[in-house]
Amino acid sequence: MKTAVCPGSFAPVTLGHLDVIERTAELFDKVIVLVMNNSSKHCMFTVEERISMLKKCIKLNNVEVDTYNGLLVDYAEQNNATAIVKGLRAVSDFDYEFQQALINKSLCPKIETVFLPAKGDNMFLSSSMVKEVCRLNGDISPYVPKAIVNDINLRCKGD
Repeated sequence: MKTAVCPGSFAPVTLGHLDVIERTAELFDKVIVLVMNNSSKHCMFTVEERISMLKKCIKLNNVEVDTYNGLLVDYAEQNNATAIVKGLRAVSDFDYEFQQALINKSLCPKIETVFLPAKGDNMFLSSSMVKEVCRLNGDISPYVPKAIVNDINLRCKGD
């Protein structure tokens, strides 16, 4: 069984994230969507809330959601993953993700990093942009799964 890990902060999950997760689920027997903390990002939702939102949005039998606070490759190795899958929107994503992939490969040579390019309609999409549109009372429904639009709007209005 081939297992892949799709890591991210998912703060909040976007349609771009879901696209990468769904495409990964077609390529691997098992996919673990791994909610991690990124110290450089302001998270509007707790880890538990992000896990709950992902579970509302993902309805695939071969996908599970988990969280981890250590090194990504350690988690991948502990869960017998053969790959880490990352979505890429632009060249700027590639620079950062490529550096991470090289570090991860040096820490655990048996785990590969796979890059999936964003679909054209998701290339501009980021959690940060969704939060900004929401804070400015814009319509976020074209950018996030319908199941969580209200969750995000309620939090934006409360901040």
